[in-house]
Amino acid sequence: MCAGERTGHNVLILGIETATQQVSVAIGGHEGVLGLFEVARGRRHAETLIPAIEFVCRQADITLDELGLVAVDVGPGLFTGMRVGLAAAKALGQALRVPMIGISSLDLLAFPHRRSDRVVVPVIDARKGEVFYAMYRQVPGGLQQVAAPRVGPVEELVADLLARSQDVLCTGVGAHRYREQIIDGFHCEIADTAFPSAGPLVQLAHARALREEWVSPADICPVYLRAPDARINWATRARAGTGGGAHRA
Repeated sequence: MCAGERTGHNVLILGIETATQQVSVAIGGHEGVLGLFEVARGRRHAETLIPAIEFVCRQADITLDELGLVAVDVGPGLFTGMRVGLAAAKALGQALRVPMIGISSLDLLAFPHRRSDRVVVPVIDARKGEVFYAMYRQVPGGLQQVAAPRVGPVEELVADLLARSQDVLCTGVGAHRYREQIIDGFHCEIADTAFPSAGPLVQLAHARALREEWVSPADICPVYLRAPDARINWATRARAGTGGGAHRA
């Protein structure tokens, strides 16, 4: 899909971030973030997201038909939240006939710390005693990923930090949840940032839009790193039933 007349330097971007417990929505462009809504407690993602989009549009005095791009957090993160955000973002992109940009939740967590001289390690709680994480370092103009996104137990994260043996800044709700375990294994600083935000999402998407790095809504794909829990549960049940008698639906 081509971006059309509404994209370019002055493009207005709607950012949707729902990969963790937080719902975050922002509108912005070359002037920066014009409106932002965030809530990490209370109502569920599906109940919160559409009112949040409406609120941010009113706050920024912008109508949906003025948007030139929809940006969305593609994960990794919690499956249910990601599904809600991706579905809404794709539906809006298709309805408005505008392109989309997908950005990793780990990129969003690392971005606020782009001026740090330490290795930045965003950590997202993957539940089941595991975390999603990656590693970044400062380069001219921003951050460069130096260790690819992965999922594993906290012990694996600590082992990777020990192997790198550099000054580290961990950030994200996973780093907060497993703070003691991480610090006991590897001395590092834990940043205050807990959740990815739609503010950095809009900023990163605007930079990519200037380079015309957008895609059609159909080409936006989630980054799971592991199978959704429902698929894991069905696979477990199927293995458990292989040795028994006939299975009935």
